[in-house]
Amino acid sequence: MEHLSEVLKILDGALKANASMAVSYAGLLADKLEGEGDRTQARLIRERLARAPVALASAQDASRGFSFNSLPTDGESKLHTVDVSSPAPHELHLVLPSALRGRVSDFLAGVRHHDELARVGAALPNRLIVYGLPGTGKTQLVRWCAAQLAVPLLTVRCDTLVSSLLGQTSRNLRRVFEFAQQAPCVLFLDEFDALAGARGNERDVGELQRVVIALLQNIDALPDSAVLMAATNHEQLLDPAVWRRFSFTLPMPLPSKEARRFMWEQFLSAMAPSGSELDALADASDGATGALIEQISLDGKRDAVLKRQTTADPQTVFRRLGLRMALARGEVLSTEEDEIRWLRRWQPERFSLRALAQLYNISTRQTTNITREKVDGNSGDTAGSARSKPSATHT
Repeated sequence: MEHLSEVLKILDGALKANASMAVSYAGLLADKLEGEGDRTQARLIRERLARAPVALASAQDASRGFSFNSLPTDGESKLHTVDVSSPAPHELHLVLPSALRGRVSDFLAGVRHHDELARVGAALPNRLIVYGLPGTGKTQLVRWCAAQLAVPLLTVRCDTLVSSLLGQTSRNLRRVFEFAQQAPCVLFLDEFDALAGARGNERDVGELQRVVIALLQNIDALPDSAVLMAATNHEQLLDPAVWRRFSFTLPMPLPSKEARRFMWEQFLSAMAPSGSELDALADASDGATGALIEQISLDGKRDAVLKRQTTADPQTVFRRLGLRMALARGEVLSTEEDEIRWLRRWQPERFSLRALAQLYNISTRQTTNITREKVDGNSGDTAGSARSKPSATHT
């Protein structure tokens, strides 16, 4: 049967007395029929929808398909447990190695053609879990998928979903999963380890076990055609039973050199320096995340605007990158002298004595003295420094 998913959802909405759900999926069915050239049937469905009560029509957000008067809330705090957004394709850039991009394409193709695959017994549940270091683009990937599918993104707010009341978290979970079935969407469980932590560890308590069980039960009850995505920075903390619920798993690596160059060019946009400088930035940012590159690029553009420049100054961008790389390696740079010594060690060709003098507005002789000083093993302070001004916390 064609469009069985939509028919079943309309039936579910009727059985649950959920008019919003029935109307939403009826509208989606009309869109699909019209797209296939069956305008007569699409028109008949829309004529029925036009007879919906005015109260229902006003509560229904036609652009997203959800009744925002009934967002799920936590019974204790009365705060919403989901955020609804509509990511736009032109606002997002996906930078992935070819193999992972192919995996994402397979996932999206399965979502788009779920009914066709189901008819021949080849459909997989539309479930994908993304894991990797912070800043590698997990949330960006989920937003990109929602934009490609042209459906709203429902992001679960773990800060309000997890309740201190016994049993309330499980009830919150059930309400979120039921709400996500009202209309086509991507249900996104961010910081997934907060809900799906492994059971049986020494710090586990009965309530945490019940939350994991409730989560597994809600995932199992979710129709295979519904899209569920999850992300975590700590995949090793997830309960083993969780992994079996996801047909697709996707590790998010640190960006390659080619990806880093693309990111520098994209994020610096019209203020990007020459191609050779972008190549140098790609080399120097080995080990950096996409989020770090984006932040440094924004800082570089802001600095250029404040200085009335049309291009981001490469030295300033390199300095910011160097200081962030030092932080990632555990270097303590509490003074400008520490920064100068680090930058000189990190990129000696880039940060010559003269370049450092210009960057920090001191003389070349002062720069020479600073780089020759012996650093104290405990604090990094030195006697006879040109300046002992603390460096800014924001780099």
